[in-house]
Amino acid sequence: MSKQFKDEVLSRRTFAIISHPDAGKTTLTEKLLLFGGAIRDAGTVKAKKTGKFATSDWMEIEKQRGISVTSSVMQFDFDGFKVNILDTPGHQDFSEDTYRTLMAVDSAVMIIDSAKGIEEQTLKLFKVCKMRGIPIFTFMNKLDRQGKPPLELLAELEEVLGIESYPMNWPIGMGKEFLGIYDRFYNRIEQFRVEEDERFIPLNDDGEIDGVHSLKESGLYDQTIEEILLLKEAGNEFSEEKIEQGTLTPVFFGSALTNFGVQTFLETYLQFAPPPKPRNSTIGTIDPLSETFSGFVFKIQANMNPAHRDRIAFVRVCSGKFERGMTVNIPRIGKQLKLSQSTSFMAEERSTVDEAVTGDIIGLYDTGTYQIGDTLTIGKDNFQFERLPQFTPELFVRVTAKNVMKQKSFYKGIEQLVQEGAIQLFKTVKMDEYLLGAVGQLQFEVFEHRMKNEYNADVYMERFGSKIARWVEGEEVDENLSSSRSLLVRDRFGQYVFLFENDFALRWFQEKNTAVKLYNPMDMHD
Repeated sequence: MSKQFKDEVLSRRTFAIISHPDAGKTTLTEKLLLFGGAIRDAGTVKAKKTGKFATSDWMEIEKQRGISVTSSVMQFDFDGFKVNILDTPGHQDFSEDTYRTLMAVDSAVMIIDSAKGIEEQTLKLFKVCKMRGIPIFTFMNKLDRQGKPPLELLAELEEVLGIESYPMNWPIGMGKEFLGIYDRFYNRIEQFRVEEDERFIPLNDDGEIDGVHSLKESGLYDQTIEEILLLKEAGNEFSEEKIEQGTLTPVFFGSALTNFGVQTFLETYLQFAPPPKPRNSTIGTIDPLSETFSGFVFKIQANMNPAHRDRIAFVRVCSGKFERGMTVNIPRIGKQLKLSQSTSFMAEERSTVDEAVTGDIIGLYDTGTYQIGDTLTIGKDNFQFERLPQFTPELFVRVTAKNVMKQKSFYKGIEQLVQEGAIQLFKTVKMDEYLLGAVGQLQFEVFEHRMKNEYNADVYMERFGSKIARWVEGEEVDENLSSSRSLLVRDRFGQYVFLFENDFALRWFQEKNTAVKLYNPMDMHD
């Protein structure tokens, strides 16, 4: 293996940022990109009226609502590392996209709003990271506002999430009295809102400021020193091994909005975050340092450029080197493809990428060949990586085109948007009606908005309510079993699915039809 290839792979840090909506995820992403020189000035998401929007939120509906609906990918260089950030939708209706994104990263950064503590969406996403053993780094945000006491936040982290924590730094005051952070890792104090040359105060071997300093006159300094002693005596030990296993999270305090503590966080994160890890496949573990190319599609995004009606398949490179123009196998369909059009991302700005190595995320132009979860290999290799989670939709709508003359764009739009995986398409067996299924209501709204704006197709959606979807094992089923309480439909791959009105209808059906074997795709990942 060439030293250059090995060094390239080991310099990669690929992570996703997870948080509850409004915890400051997009703001932190912006500030990290600022340090990487990837953008010149960070546009805070709040600046709606000036028309300046956050770089990482590029879709029209996101600009209107100020939320991230799709996962963007951003790459930048910092301190000898190549950093790939995968921004994830904070909104819970899009958690499915986020779960898949978490399959493509090597570590996660969890942002917690220090005033609110751990919120529901963070908990859900944290569980996915834990299930996969992904190392988690925690950023306690919004210290420039009044929030919960830091010791309380740590206790909540350990109790609610069941993970050990190690504060790498500690706040000195908060809100209007926020003076800075006591940096345990670098043994210094970083002052808030001071001139650059006064920013860092070194500490002596006892962890205190030598000599006279105005900061020592504040009661908050004494309180911080006491809390640091308490952490030394009663807190967890720092352990690189536990960080790597995902059982201990290093905790950083700061304020993304005022860009305080972000650079220190990034520098420390890069030291301890893992480089690309091995991946499980049908032929065993695939070594990230193997020079034979492999990767998998974890996301498909239609119309990233509305002018070109294009679709991009996002691929995580798991081994070897990607080179533009190479030919790959797609084991699922037994076909080979030449990858001539490839791209890397910086939100709206894209550049053609000629090569990429393990850990990188590339975009491939897709003409409808790829599916989420597809493995790409080269040569004689025909293995597949682990399956990605498929979610069971809970809400359903009946969908029709408002204008019969626009059927063509209606079908094209549905086909392309369904491939992204946020909504699922079903057809009723008897009437061939189109039903859409999703995890949350917002997905239908985004679907309707995009059908109109991107495909010029107005749709009529009739609420069908919540249903329990169960797939049928095998390829045959008596179509007469379909009723209003247990409707038989086919998914977009032609597989039979029953939509049950409620738990009672599901149990009743199973008792009466013991020969029909039903399953929930989510259960296949436990």
